[in-house]
Amino acid sequence: MASNWFSQVAAVTSVNLRTIPQRRGSSLATIIGVAGVVIVSIAVFSIAEGVRHALTAGAASDTAVVLRSGSDSEMMSGLQRDATRIIAEAPGVRRAAGGPVSSAELYVIVDLPKRSTGTDANVPLRGVQPAAFEVRDKLRIVEGRKFEPGRNEIVAGRGAASQFAGLDVGNHLRWGENEWTVVGIFEAGGGLPESEIWCDVGVLQPAYRRGSNFQSVYAKLDSPEAFPAFKDALTVDPRLDVKVVREDEYYADQSRALTGLIRIIGVFITVVMGAGAVFAALNTMYAAVAARTREIATLRALGFRAGPVVVSVLAESLLLALVGGVIGAAVAFFAFDGFQTSTLNWSTFSQLSFAFAVTPPLIALGIVCSLLMGLIGGLFPAIRAARLPVATALREL
Repeated sequence: MASNWFSQVAAVTSVNLRTIPQRRGSSLATIIGVAGVVIVSIAVFSIAEGVRHALTAGAASDTAVVLRSGSDSEMMSGLQRDATRIIAEAPGVRRAAGGPVSSAELYVIVDLPKRSTGTDANVPLRGVQPAAFEVRDKLRIVEGRKFEPGRNEIVAGRGAASQFAGLDVGNHLRWGENEWTVVGIFEAGGGLPESEIWCDVGVLQPAYRRGSNFQSVYAKLDSPEAFPAFKDALTVDPRLDVKVVREDEYYADQSRALTGLIRIIGVFITVVMGAGAVFAALNTMYAAVAARTREIATLRALGFRAGPVVVSVLAESLLLALVGGVIGAAVAFFAFDGFQTSTLNWSTFSQLSFAFAVTPPLIALGIVCSLLMGLIGGLFPAIRAARLPVATALREL
């Protein structure tokens, strides 16, 4: 009995699939509709994935970020020089030949025109101490050299240099009360520092009349396990009023709001466009059933059961959707993966450079969505085909 049922499924499905070229117009509409949904949904979700990667790549559990107590970001924080020295000497901070691997930093916003549009955008200029290059140990200079302490020199992240005009090595820019010279370009594994411009914090402070103020301290610890002791030492010190977090947790928190918003938009777009693709699939499959009314009725009269008819219609719908999903995923990957752009980082109100990231899970998600659209689009026509009255169908022209 089971073998007979599967034989019927194979026979009816084979006939359905062989007749697809006869309905190439409607079938092509379904494939294109599904492919369009998959392209757009993968593109939007790849933005969220790219932003998440940019904010969290390179962030380490053995690096601590110290802010003023109650601050959610560096923009709202403030630390005095004495406090930064106490933090650098706290237990658990890694020591090197030059002293503690700790960098007290200042964060300001400067204007630069976008290369693509020419409109001004907010770009972060970060003043750092020499140990910053050891704290962010994945950072490396790929063009030019590091800035020299005490000089009006800057190095730019590769993401910022690619998105904003004026950051080519050798260029001169004026911000605050100084004229700055671009002396290098650096990479940081695609992480947040690549969206920034770095300089000596001792030069940045007077340029913006910040006195001896800092906003944060980044400290490299002996190990991830040293964090609790480091945090406890600072939070119980009566001379300090600080908030201590792991670097990876700090940037993961910052990424949630922005990536969450992008994903909500992605879901909305996918649902709206997916509804259109489902209607296209419904139209295609209803047309297919209508064109084969007498054929289906004949099969039923010969003893074919309703189940194989349902499966055959669904198989055709799923195949068309799968083809559309694969095409859409391929187009999305080759068109968007690695595409460099920038968006506003709501935590700092400055531009965040990132690359679209079309990952294998996103491709799999797109194909699953296409199959879901095919299933919904083929289900009702399949039920209609199975319920056709045999006698009535045989009388139709």
